[in-house]
Amino acid sequence: MEEDRRFMAMAIEEARKAESLGEVPIGAVLVKNGEVIARAHNLREQDQQATAHAELMAIGEACRKTGSWRLEETVLYVTLEPCPMCAGAILQSRVPRVVYGARDPKAGCVDSLYRLLDDPRFNHRCDVTEGVLGDECGAMLTEFFRKIRARRKAEKQARRELEE
Repeated sequence: MEEDRRFMAMAIEEARKAESLGEVPIGAVLVKNGEVIARAHNLREQDQQATAHAELMAIGEACRKTGSWRLEETVLYVTLEPCPMCAGAILQSRVPRVVYGARDPKAGCVDSLYRLLDDPRFNHRCDVTEGVLGDECGAMLTEFFRKIRARRKAEKQARRELEE
C-alpha cells in the first residue's frame, strides 16, 4: 500500500502539471519492477486531440521506451478512474494492474458505469485497486471545475453589465 501511495503521489504531480496548463488535472504513471517507465498528464486542450488522455500518453511513452506494445508486468497509476477509451487501451496493452484515485461517475469504465477491466468476455483482465489517495485526487478535480464554473459565471455577469 505504501508503494501505491508513493506512485499515486507522482501521478498527482502529473495532474498538477496538467492543471497549470489549463487542462483537466489528471495524471498517470506507469511502473515496471518498481521503476517509473512513463509519466504523463492530460493534454487534450493543448494538443486539441480527443485522445490526449493521461493514460494513453503514458501507455504510448512506455511502449516507445520498452519497444513493445505489451506492457506486461506493469502497474498503471492514474488519478481518475479510466474512461472507456483508456480502459480499452489498458486491456489492449496488457497492463495487468491499475490503481486509481477517484471514481468518475460520468465516464468511469472500471467500476462506475462499466467494469471493462475485469469483464470475462475479454481475453485480458486487470487487477484493480481503487481509492488510493482518492480524497486528494477527487478534491483536485472538484476545485478545478469549481473555478471554471465561477469564471464562466463572472464572464456571463460581465457581459450582462456591458449590455445594460
